[in-house]
Amino acid sequence: MHPDSAKKKVNRLNRIAGQVRGVAQMIEGGRYCIDVLTQIQAAKSALAKVESEVLKDHAATCVAEAIASGNEAEQRQKFHELIDLLEKKK
Repeated sequence: MHPDSAKKKVNRLNRIAGQVRGVAQMIEGGRYCIDVLTQIQAAKSALAKVESEVLKDHAATCVAEAIASGNEAEQRQKFHELIDLLEKKK
């Protein structure tokens, strides 16, 4: 992962962590459930965007390198890593 790209992802994750802390404070403060749920959905959406960016980076670097290498075992490994990850999401 390119250092600038990694820094942007870390910054985004730090903002998400702040959102999650804010949700905890909302719950502690007895805020209206719909307001809390709205903030939870926003945090989940932001996290999904970071996940998507990391997945794209993985495909553009690790998977592309495995394909370029011509090494079938390495290609198969990268493929199975992605399949295993996607199956865990179910």
